[in-house]
Amino acid sequence: MTGFSPLVSPAADLSQVEIERYSRQIILPGVGLEGQKRLKNARVLIVGAGGLGAPTIMYLAAAGVGTLGIIDDDTVDSSNLQRQVIHREEAVGTLKVESAESFVAGLNPHVKTVTHAVRLDASNILEIFRGYDVVLDGTDNFATRYLVNDAAAIVGIPLIWGSILRFDGQVSVFWNGVGPTYRDLYPEAPPAGLVPSCAEAGVFGVLCAHIGSVMASEAIKLITGIGKPLIGRVLILDALETSWTEVTLEKDPETLQPTELLEDYPAFCGMPAKGEEHVTVPEIDVHELKELLKAREANNEHFELIDVREVGEAGIARIPGATLIPRADILSGDVTLPQDKRIILHCKSGGRSAEVGRYLLANGYENIQHVRGGVNAWIDSGQPGGSKY
Repeated sequence: MTGFSPLVSPAADLSQVEIERYSRQIILPGVGLEGQKRLKNARVLIVGAGGLGAPTIMYLAAAGVGTLGIIDDDTVDSSNLQRQVIHREEAVGTLKVESAESFVAGLNPHVKTVTHAVRLDASNILEIFRGYDVVLDGTDNFATRYLVNDAAAIVGIPLIWGSILRFDGQVSVFWNGVGPTYRDLYPEAPPAGLVPSCAEAGVFGVLCAHIGSVMASEAIKLITGIGKPLIGRVLILDALETSWTEVTLEKDPETLQPTELLEDYPAFCGMPAKGEEHVTVPEIDVHELKELLKAREANNEHFELIDVREVGEAGIARIPGATLIPRADILSGDVTLPQDKRIILHCKSGGRSAEVGRYLLANGYENIQHVRGGVNAWIDSGQPGGSKY
């Protein structure tokens, strides 16, 4: 697809300061003053100020996009700093959108930042999206990806999508009515828990820059009308081999494109429906667990302690006596746990173990508990096992 119309009309003018700032971009064939004015007039929404959001925010702000909307309800954690390059040490504990806004202000005072410190859902997404020309999605869960895709399709704006995990990345442009959408690429969500998040499986930090810079490039091309956008094409990067593969994507005539939002996207992706995520899994604390492990060693207690984290995490920290069975193996049914035994689950901090516990309770298990605070709480309590992470 070449020779498409620019997405955004040009602003009235550029100041002399702006012309000097963007001069290396203005002299590019196809961009010119007109293209730079289009960038100035553009409203770009970035969903997620994390690994992919960080480089896209940085390069779009540097390029002179007039309005950057940033959606994220999370706070900066020290583990983010390995790859989320717009956040600084002093921002740990603050909202990511506030940290991002501060970064943009320091990089380019000509860019307006609009922050949305909210969790997107069917009740707020359409209103937010209608204020923008294009949206970039760098989120890491399928429920939000389908929600973002459907909202962009309904509003009629292009969606630039990126995905990263471990050493691999994918990027494409979806635009309902013009080309394929995310639903043409993934008509059905994978089984819940089958694909780990970056927090569980890890991510090669510089991979974010690879994929994020392509996402930013696609936004600039769409806004200015230059080049060939990634509509109907998916780029796949293997960072270990430094190889890019391009896959053609066509609209599937059997795929129904959304005309209205689903009521419950987590349920669509096989996650707990509304209300079910609040099913309580009985907890024990690490002090109780310590005594139980002593009793089990003395043959006075009988239970299974299951670590539901990924293999790489177990190399950082572990609770002695636990059996490692990653969450996905349990949720997919590849591993069946004994129903006639007491089962105690743990993960890094309690989220995944609670999820697995809810799954087991919903599938006929009765004697299920999980460790409050997970392995990090175990290390914090002074027990041996490695380092908190």
